[in-house]
Amino acid sequence: MRGRWIAAAVLAVLLIATYLLTGLTQIRPGERAVIRRFGRVLPEQPGPGLWFGLPWGMERVDRVAMEKVRRVEVGYDPEEDDTGMLRTGQMLTGDHNLVDLHVVINYTVKEDQLVEFVDMADRADDLVGRAAETALAEWVAGRTVDQVLISAKGELPRWFVPRLQERLDWLNLGVHVQDVTVTYDLPPEQVKDAFDAVTRAQTEILTNVNKAEQERLSDLRAAEVYRDNARRESAAYARKQRLQAREEASAFLARMDQYHQLRIGNPAFLAGIWYEEMGKLYARLKKDGRIDLLDHHLAGDELNITFFPPRPGK
Repeated sequence: MRGRWIAAAVLAVLLIATYLLTGLTQIRPGERAVIRRFGRVLPEQPGPGLWFGLPWGMERVDRVAMEKVRRVEVGYDPEEDDTGMLRTGQMLTGDHNLVDLHVVINYTVKEDQLVEFVDMADRADDLVGRAAETALAEWVAGRTVDQVLISAKGELPRWFVPRLQERLDWLNLGVHVQDVTVTYDLPPEQVKDAFDAVTRAQTEILTNVNKAEQERLSDLRAAEVYRDNARRESAAYARKQRLQAREEASAFLARMDQYHQLRIGNPAFLAGIWYEEMGKLYARLKKDGRIDLLDHHLAGDELNITFFPPRPGK
């Protein structure tokens, strides 16, 4: 009988010890814990290490990986069976066209709202997904199909993150949206060929516009070079003409002074100069066809001039 009592006592001690050990919780690196004692949340939120608390039934410990990046996918699923009807994730643009969009949202837990996240942890992904769907539908509805297909991967994430964060803050979910990535952005398969043709045409237009702009800039640079060269040549020619005119004027003044000196000794000197210059003038006139020798118009014993003045260029 005594042995039975000892065995029962040992078993009771073991059971009590095992029950007390349920209050021992290991918190792994990168985790924080929310402690509820008799349903009341304690202010302590212990980090990595061992937590000694009350046994099971009196205390509940919820561990949360703070550094874990959680992933939610929203929108069109390319692997979904094509039934030929409107599929999940297809959205209507502002100009009443359908587009297939698929985005991935990465989020983490806010340290200062750890309790709020634990309260909603089992529904966090679903709530993030629903909020993301409403924000995505809003963005698509405010743009044309061309704007969606062209700018979704670049413009959508910048617009999407603050709008989604605002909705999640209103839900008091305790999450922080890190980034959003557009992984699928195409028109429906039924009209994909038509959209591809439009895209190619738009690309060709942009290529031609860029080519024309490059040609315009090239012509403009060539015109500027020609203008600068013409200005330099004109300035150089003007300087040359000014120097030549000064030299000729100086030579003329020196010669005129010499003529005055020579005229004193020889009064007929100026008459000789006059005949010399007139001879040069007549030679030029003859070369231009404006005068001709009189001997060329003598026929027999009389003068035969059938035209006057002579024809130019003779």
